[in-house]
Amino acid sequence: MPKKILIVDDSALIHQMYRLVMTNYQCEIVDAMNGQEALETLALQKDIDLILLDINMPVMNGVQFMERASTLGIIRRIPVVIISTEGKEEDTIRGLKLGAKGYLKKPFQPEALHDLIATIFPKTLKYAAC
Repeated sequence: MPKKILIVDDSALIHQMYRLVMTNYQCEIVDAMNGQEALETLALQKDIDLILLDINMPVMNGVQFMERASTLGIIRRIPVVIISTEGKEEDTIRGLKLGAKGYLKKPFQPEALHDLIATIFPKTLKYAAC
């Protein structure tokens, strides 16, 4: 059964980039433009397998999302990877302390994302290299 990945980023272009990078995975991509939207999506879709999270977003940023998701127990059942451009180092450290499974700095090489995903889903999310 394909994995379901929630992309949480305020840039539509970044969402398109993720879709391109994830093309060779057997997975379904779900989009949220900020942390609040992500929480609403998670309340409706209980089968999300992975969250790729930006830090700098309007409405609810990535750290605020991590704090709320941690309180709700989401972090215990769904791995979160922080993928962010700028931002304060303490925000990234805070996200990791709240339970994020990893961090990538944008821009990243697709292989770096593939490697990180492989550590989270070593045998269940298949990547078919072209």
